[in-house]
Amino acid sequence: MASFPAVLRSEWTKIRSVRSTVWTLALTFVVTLGIGALLSLLTNNNFEEFRSDNTPFDATGTAFSGIILGELAIIVFGVLAIGNEYSSGMIRVTLAAVPQRGTLLTGKAVVLGGLALAVSLVTAFLTFFTGQALLGDHSTSLGEPNVLRAVFGAALYLTMLCLFSAGVTTMLHNQTLALGVLVPFFFLLSPILSAVPGAKTVAHYFPDYAGSRMLLVYEQNGQPYGPWAGFLICLAWTVAALAGGALVLKKRDA
Repeated sequence: MASFPAVLRSEWTKIRSVRSTVWTLALTFVVTLGIGALLSLLTNNNFEEFRSDNTPFDATGTAFSGIILGELAIIVFGVLAIGNEYSSGMIRVTLAAVPQRGTLLTGKAVVLGGLALAVSLVTAFLTFFTGQALLGDHSTSLGEPNVLRAVFGAALYLTMLCLFSAGVTTMLHNQTLALGVLVPFFFLLSPILSAVPGAKTVAHYFPDYAGSRMLLVYEQNGQPYGPWAGFLICLAWTVAALAGGALVLKKRDA
């Protein structure tokens, strides 16, 4: 029977030894920071064109403009971190070494979540500070109301997306299939439903929309809920995906 610390060490070794998972985490940082910096610079240079008279200018949201591509990278990371074992057949060796499947998945979730949170926190804070530096006189600070909460919200959202993707991949036992489900869900189905009046209410409770509420600094008229409700909805999706993964892992062979 493998001890839980041994499971954690094993999972950590697996993640850092697979080059694709390292690169996807690095890409999460680069695209979120890079696109946010570019759009912050463009906004500062063309402020009157970007400004809306109806709502206050959200300097925090501008800095996080690149998070949509960061979402894609962190989803791929979560899928590959789980799916590589299934595609290579190494999951059989892992299950032989750790037959307690609940313990195994918990160890994977702890390592994945911890690593994703660490990278997401660094990404969120550096993205914020870089964006504010490039926004010049239109910038904000962490001391302003709701700004620090929004920065932490960005990091937590990326972390939960990673764990949600890991849970879905565990359920499907296939990284290609998982990507084939997750990418259209987040980048096609959710945006399309959000634009359809009759289906908009349903789309408001998808994890990507809920996550976007976590980044809000200002109240927005017509929005169904605020940042804390968005956090709880995202958390519910994440817990459901991991619970589904645990159930499938216990019931099905590798």
